[in-house]
Amino acid sequence: MSNKLVLDLETQKEFAEVGGRNANHKLRVSLCGVYSYADDQYFCFDEKNISKLGEMLQTADLVIGYNIKQFDFAVLQPYFNFPMESVPVLDILEEVEKVLGHRIRLEAIAQATLGEGKTGSGLAAINLWKAGKLEELKSYCLNDVKLTKDVYEYGRQNGKLLFQDFFDIREIAVNFPEPIARVNTTVQASLF
Repeated sequence: MSNKLVLDLETQKEFAEVGGRNANHKLRVSLCGVYSYADDQYFCFDEKNISKLGEMLQTADLVIGYNIKQFDFAVLQPYFNFPMESVPVLDILEEVEKVLGHRIRLEAIAQATLGEGKTGSGLAAINLWKAGKLEELKSYCLNDVKLTKDVYEYGRQNGKLLFQDFFDIREIAVNFPEPIARVNTTVQASLF
């Protein structure tokens, strides 16, 4: 089995607090949720244990997310000493945008494809963080991870996703290939 991860994160701050959408790196992680296919388990990471997430990312064959390249990875980059571009990624939003020519929300795809949706919003998650409601924040974040995982699996199995386009349900053809296992490129020193 390949070492795939599904990732979603929530932030401590909103765009208005950091100077706009070009300052994702200043938003700071409140909580990052991950599903590991290898472990068949969900994990949560906050700022205190985010180094463990870094270890997982560096060994992953593929990290799956929704708007993960422009948002999640930009928020995570200040926490790690390796470039996030080195992590193999499948950004479902980018795949959808290639077909449609524009972006759509995860909610629109999840509702049409799975018949279920998000349990809140990113702004509500920030408010949960600020109020110290960490169990509710964890539940919200892991629900987004599960939705993203289920959308990914539906797309892999069916070669398509569905989305609500005004009054109609439309299809988007997708091709989510199986990842190639990463080769360990660590050079080990030897003594002669």
